[in-house]
Amino acid sequence: MLVEEVYEVLEAVENSDFEGMSEELGDLLLHIVFHAYLGKEAGHFDINTVIDKISEKLVRRHPHVFGEESASTADEVIKNWEAIKAQEKAQKLKSRTPDQRSLLEGIPSKLPAIHEAHQISSRAARVGFDWPDVEGIFDKLQEEVAELKEVISTGDDAGRRERLEDEIGDMLFVIVNIARYLKIDSEAALKRSNRKFKSRFRYMESELAKQGKTLEQASLEEMEALWQKSKSEAIPT
Repeated sequence: MLVEEVYEVLEAVENSDFEGMSEELGDLLLHIVFHAYLGKEAGHFDINTVIDKISEKLVRRHPHVFGEESASTADEVIKNWEAIKAQEKAQKLKSRTPDQRSLLEGIPSKLPAIHEAHQISSRAARVGFDWPDVEGIFDKLQEEVAELKEVISTGDDAGRRERLEDEIGDMLFVIVNIARYLKIDSEAALKRSNRKFKSRFRYMESELAKQGKTLEQASLEEMEALWQKSKSEAIPT
């Protein structure tokens, strides 16, 4: 339910639906208060603990605002932020043996898969485990496409579905890396394409309805013509 509420907030933000934002942020706030109350009942923490922790974190991670350090650019702010986070993480890992530690620790497994892939590859890139240029990633994409085609051509056997899932996953992971390399949020990019598709599809439905037709009654050629028309008329998303 908490994840669902977060997505409803994001949708209201993306649509600039300010009335919806006020309602959905209220729903999200209810969940925060509710979880804090459950924490209080169990004797672990309460809402004051939650507020104190984020306040302390904001002060600690912004020494250029609340401390003596300086940062003249956004890049310097991010660099300082990451350095402080790394120090905090190092403190948490002190009690663990080297083989129990991982650079990828702390990336929530409940993240949307594309966003998780972005976080994983970003962490790996920090220590130099990355392609030297974007062309190398495109080469990797072609390699993954070829491997997927090879699995498709093998016919239907017992392990085919699992291999298809592996190859499609590998291909998506590489595409996320292309977006990351180009400093594009792949989750936002896909959301944008989803909205664009929905808008053009609705245009197609609307135009067919004006002709007294449904999608089922239209030919593929008619639908394709309307789809191209929606592109040329720059239908708003």
